[in-house]
Amino acid sequence: MLLEKLRQLLAADMAAVDQAIRARLHSEVLLINQVGEYIINSGGKRLRPALVVLSAEAFGYRGKHHHNLAAVVEFIHTATLLHDDVVDESELRRGRATASALFGNAASVLVGDFLYSRAFQMMVEVGEMRVMQTLADATNTIAEGEVLQLLNCHDAEVDAANYMHVIHCKTAKLFEAAMRLGAILGAAPGADEDAAARYGMHLGTAFQLVDDVLDYSADEQQTGKHLGDDLAEGKPTLPLIYAMQHGTPEQAAVVRGAIEQGDMEKFAGVLAVIHATGALDFTRQQAMREAEAACAAIAFLPDSKHKQCLLELAHFAATRQF
Repeated sequence: MLLEKLRQLLAADMAAVDQAIRARLHSEVLLINQVGEYIINSGGKRLRPALVVLSAEAFGYRGKHHHNLAAVVEFIHTATLLHDDVVDESELRRGRATASALFGNAASVLVGDFLYSRAFQMMVEVGEMRVMQTLADATNTIAEGEVLQLLNCHDAEVDAANYMHVIHCKTAKLFEAAMRLGAILGAAPGADEDAAARYGMHLGTAFQLVDDVLDYSADEQQTGKHLGDDLAEGKPTLPLIYAMQHGTPEQAAVVRGAIEQGDMEKFAGVLAVIHATGALDFTRQQAMREAEAACAAIAFLPDSKHKQCLLELAHFAATRQF
């Protein structure tokens, strides 16, 4: 299994990343420690910090900064999760109660702010302006993506181009930044740095598209989420957009009404339309195209175990079932 192979290859590196996370998560404020530890230990795949390490190693970096920057990326990601769960009023994440459900919205927002500010303290310590620029731009873009997604909720007029733009901002941008950081540390030429970033963008897009599929097809015990969470929040994801475009007027009306009302009582009807129109297969195909584009972006890299893992990771992102 790829994730196990990844863990074995990066065992020493990710142990160093975990050490950095725990050391820099510490605060004299007890609540920060409690909320931070809870969300950090909630069983995520840690793909984004792993990308920093894989990219740095693939570009021949031999220092230690990639461990701290991987921790920075995880802090930024964790901060977005804390804020997301408040905005989305989510009760479950990865099969456990969300921090907002357990500690309250105020604590989740404020600890998310702490993690953002701690991440910026850590990136400054690297002393590389390109690193700071990359992470500052990524954090700002992610925030814009969050607001765009909020504006799109309950809007059945959102088209595929608009939705893909939200994905690129909200999800793919941090994947892109993680890959760029490794290239920067490896002193890669500008064109190679951009290629690494393209890999991250396509990988992150594939990852989110499959999340969209799993919201209507996954085993809830595997994902730790309720089916239809996106629909309940009125999010017009690609399967819904495709179903409205390719279904009959009656089918499109079912999906449109569910998006506009966030009506879970219509979930069975929406699911029937999604399957009838082949919307999940289409979205999976789009994810595979993104994975193929990711692999093409790093074809120039010399062969290594780290490059091979990056190639396999792209395939995993598009084919995973959890």
